[in-house]
Amino acid sequence: MSDQYLPQIRVPATYMRGGTSKGVFFKLSDLPAAAQSAGKERDEFLLRVIGSPDPYGKQTDGMGGATSSTSKTVILSKSQEPEHDVDYLFGQVSIDKPFVDWSGNCGNLTAAVGAFAIRNGLVDVSRIPDNGVAVVRIWQANIKKTIIANVPITDGEVQETGDFELDGVTFPAAEVQIEFMQPAAGDGPMFPTGKLVNQFTVPEIGQLQATMIDAGIPTIFLNASELGFTGTELQADINGDESKLRLLESIRAHGAVKMGLIDKVEDAQTRQHTPKLAFVAGPQDYLASSGRQVSAEDIDLVVRAMSMGLLHHAMMGTAAVAISVAASIPGTLVNLAAGGGQRTSVRFGHPSGTLKVGAEVSRNAETDEWKAIKAIMSRSARVVMDGNVWVPAKR
Repeated sequence: MSDQYLPQIRVPATYMRGGTSKGVFFKLSDLPAAAQSAGKERDEFLLRVIGSPDPYGKQTDGMGGATSSTSKTVILSKSQEPEHDVDYLFGQVSIDKPFVDWSGNCGNLTAAVGAFAIRNGLVDVSRIPDNGVAVVRIWQANIKKTIIANVPITDGEVQETGDFELDGVTFPAAEVQIEFMQPAAGDGPMFPTGKLVNQFTVPEIGQLQATMIDAGIPTIFLNASELGFTGTELQADINGDESKLRLLESIRAHGAVKMGLIDKVEDAQTRQHTPKLAFVAGPQDYLASSGRQVSAEDIDLVVRAMSMGLLHHAMMGTAAVAISVAASIPGTLVNLAAGGGQRTSVRFGHPSGTLKVGAEVSRNAETDEWKAIKAIMSRSARVVMDGNVWVPAKR
């Protein structure tokens, strides 16, 4: 063999679906030594695993599926935090650019974290019942928050099969209930600007109204009507139109500056995962991407969300947390689209169907600040394949 070329290395990994996403899961201790610490070596390893950057946008030479929902990586280890079982680190891998975004969580893949942790010995066996539900305490390392995953167990093993149906996923599976505890970021305000509804200016469109919230993931909510949309758009209506995509990315970038997440608009190019951008409207009849008819009578509002520059095919789990919290607070654009008033849950329509989410919030009467206590939703997860991924060694 030529000295210029080295053999591939193999690394134990599991390919899992969680919610409406898929990703490559690793135990931290299984990674190459250089990739066990955050930094350039880890990012380069994960980029090569997924097959990025790919100017063709296909990720043919890697594990990625050429969409934001399938260009994901997860690193898990026994938790270093008291009263937690597993540390969960999420990396959103860019498809066409050489970077991994570590700025937020993936709520969908959270549903698979508990199952992986149990199978790989990261949860103490005393916490796993022979039959019933294993309560896995997850420390989400990207955002430093606690998440509780309720994983069904049968005969001491993770149960993945079941009859729970999740719109955006073709086949039924076992239900995994996820509780996002205190999902607002850090000790700062949940509404970074201090307002439930903001006015901000985007050069290409002028002044817009927006609810900017940091719960689950930093999210900018807009009224669909102000963008010339109905709120019932499907991927083909947005993702094939470069002018719409440029406009929506410009809005996201200007909103990120308004939220204090970046200093200048240009910085958004290397922070694609956060903030999310979503637009809302009142309940309407529409045809979902599966061909299923969604009735306005069955939902409280419609929501469409952008992920990594494209309209998402369903709804990101973290954005669903933001929806649930914002819907529970009277006066936000999400709450108003759902009819206003007090509520503890909401069912919204997305491109693939519907999803019900719940939240518990409280308000400080003295400061008028809102606090998110928790958000709850159900997802499903399963192992698609496990074994080893092969990656060309670096020269």
